[in-house]
Amino acid sequence: MSKNEAYFQQVSAEVKPFRKHEYDLNPLFLNRWSPRSYSERKVSDADLFAVLEAAHWAPSSFNDQPWRFFVAKTDEQLRLYHEFLNDFNRSWASKAPVLVVIASDKLRDNGDPNGAHAFDAGTAWGYLALQAKLLGLVTHAIGGFDREKARRLLNVPDRFELHAVVALGYQGEKGVLPEGLQEREVPNGRRSLHELVIEGKYQA
Repeated sequence: MSKNEAYFQQVSAEVKPFRKHEYDLNPLFLNRWSPRSYSERKVSDADLFAVLEAAHWAPSSFNDQPWRFFVAKTDEQLRLYHEFLNDFNRSWASKAPVLVVIASDKLRDNGDPNGAHAFDAGTAWGYLALQAKLLGLVTHAIGGFDREKARRLLNVPDRFELHAVVALGYQGEKGVLPEGLQEREVPNGRRSLHELVIEGKYQA
């Protein structure tokens, strides 16, 4: 058995029909996807903070660690966060037991602009998503929300940019979703790697 075949045997049955890899990699990267169905099962504080612990160990420019995580886990907090989700995303994300707004500080400690803040926050999101998967949790990053309303409701200073709201919890049955979303509740694929890798100069 080749190494590639051995890895593929560890890919979950849920994703095998939809995801084929061209080179060997840890199955974690294939098994992680972004469902919209969430169960009512609560996330323990131990698991929530393990996920955030992983995120805060992401690399960052000059080790500035510009990411910030605004967390809603109580019913009162969640209702507040639901207010700034758009209608489509509220229709499914309102079932998630935890919502995390990922933001980043646009300024360094000395007041200079940090040109890497968004790049670094994106890396933290990736770490968060992978640690969640390792704990049996699922995540879905949401870009469709009212950033100005979120800034106002959460009292976020102007120096922080708001990037995404992450739904975190345990995967539920797709039947809990609105009918139009049920058929979309499958792992998505990727373009061929060779479409995305440019060796040397870009060739028009």
